[in-house]
Amino acid sequence: MLTVGDKLPAFDLKAVVGNDIEKGIINISSETFKGKWLVLFSWPKDFTFVCPTELTAFGQMNNDFLDRNTQILGLSTDSEFVHHAWRQHHPHLNDLPFPMLSDIKRELCTALGILDKNEGVAQRATFIIDPESVIRFVMVTDLNVGRNPAEVLRVLDALQTGKLCPCNWQKGQNTL
Repeated sequence: MLTVGDKLPAFDLKAVVGNDIEKGIINISSETFKGKWLVLFSWPKDFTFVCPTELTAFGQMNNDFLDRNTQILGLSTDSEFVHHAWRQHHPHLNDLPFPMLSDIKRELCTALGILDKNEGVAQRATFIIDPESVIRFVMVTDLNVGRNPAEVLRVLDALQTGKLCPCNWQKGQNTL
């Protein structure tokens, strides 16, 4: 698995960004958000139970990430059409404000090293990537355990200070 200090692999994937099937599916590459921080998080499967709680939570915090020059990107091995259908049929995903990347060929998941060996789907991984495409934070949880987007935001805030931040540091507190 790629880790802190590694470069984000190049990618070019279909992504669902809206509900209109004609205009809501676009290509997004590793160059699309050049110069921004990225939070790339993956989930195992669409139309499941833990995954929509995470997408909803990240969606609710999207403006907090945008305020920090950070683009959220969601990723799974489902097709763009499955993403679109899930978005259409799940009331909390209908207005999701960030792209849902489709890695149906499993190329990005394989390059990141997050393809689950038993299930063949993306693990529940989170990466924070700086504007130079360097991975600065990695977290992977069991397929059954959801993550905490507020903690991802806290770590992003700490990374963006460029300073030493103590345990449980919160934005606005003194750094070391």
